[in-house]
Amino acid sequence: MSVELRRNGLHLTGTPLSLDAKRKSPLSFVSHGHSDHIARHESTIATEATLRFMAHRLGPVRSPLSVPFRRPFELGPLTLELLPAGHILGSAQLRVTRADGRRIVYTGDLNTAPSLTAEATEVATCDTLVIESTFGHPRYRFPPRPEVLGQVETWLRAQLSRDVTPVLLGYPLGKSQEAMKHLAVRGFQLVAHPSIFEVAGLYAELGVPIENLRCYEGKVAPGEVLFFPPHLARGGGLAPIWPRATAVLTGWAMDPGGARRYGADVAFPLSDHADFPSLMRYVKDTGARDVITCHGFAQELAQALRDVGTDARPLGKPQQMTLF
Repeated sequence: MSVELRRNGLHLTGTPLSLDAKRKSPLSFVSHGHSDHIARHESTIATEATLRFMAHRLGPVRSPLSVPFRRPFELGPLTLELLPAGHILGSAQLRVTRADGRRIVYTGDLNTAPSLTAEATEVATCDTLVIESTFGHPRYRFPPRPEVLGQVETWLRAQLSRDVTPVLLGYPLGKSQEAMKHLAVRGFQLVAHPSIFEVAGLYAELGVPIENLRCYEGKVAPGEVLFFPPHLARGGGLAPIWPRATAVLTGWAMDPGGARRYGADVAFPLSDHADFPSLMRYVKDTGARDVITCHGFAQELAQALRDVGTDARPLGKPQQMTLF
C-alpha cells in the first residue's frame, strides 16, 4: 500500500480512496476546506468543520462522512483515523492501518505551531509518511508566531496613529481568522470583506467566535482595521479606501519582494504551514521509515531528509494552488 499521483490528484494504491482529489472522485478524503483540496465527490470523508467549509463554497456535499478526530473506523480491510493537522479549523491528517498493522499517514497541509483558531497538531506515528512540502526548502525558517503577530500589532498602531486605514491581506479561510482572533483579544476594531466575514461566522458556529468584527460595506470607520482578500485587492477593490497602508500575511514574506508580489507595502511571515525545520522535526517524530514528499519544495525536502539518513522521495511535480 502506497500513494500514486493520478490525473485528479493523489490515490491510495489498491484501494478506492483518493486523497484531496482535485476533481470529482467516487470516494475522497478531504484534509481541509481550502479550494485546492476540495471537489464535488460522490462520497467525502472529512471532519465536520471541513464539510461545512466545503458546503459554503460548493453547495451541498453528497454522501458526506463526518469523522471526529481520533475515532477509528473501517473501510473494507483497512482501519482509518483522522488526527488534527493544525493548518486551519478542522484540518486533518489521515492514518490508514492495514490488517497486518502497517500504517501510512497522509498529512495534508500541516502546521505544527500553536494556533488560536485550529486544533493543535498531533504527531501521527506511522511506517510510511506522505507529507506536504509547501515550505520544504531550508531557506524557510519562520520567526515565532507571537513575534510576528506582535510586529503586525505594532505596524497597525503606527498606521492608526497617522489616521491611515490599515489593510491586512489574508486568505478568506484560515489566515484571516487566525489574525483577527489575535487582534480582537487586544481590543482592535475589525472590519472584514464579506468573503472573510462569512467564514468568520462559520468559525463562530463551530465554536471559535471572533469579537469586535463587522462586515465591510464599502466604508471603514476611523480606528478600524480592514481585512481583505489579496486577489481582490490587486483588482482595485481597495480604491475607495484612502489614505491606506497595506500589509500581506504570508509565509512567502520570507522571499525577497514578498510584499511587492501581492501589491502590498509590507509583508509579515504569518503562515498556516509548517516551515522547513518543523517539517524535518515532524518526520523524525513520526518514526516513519519511508517518506514521500508532495507539493511545494518536495524535491528539496526529500533531499534534506536523505542527507540525514531518512529514505525519502518526492511524488510527482510540486504544485500549490490558490487558496479558497
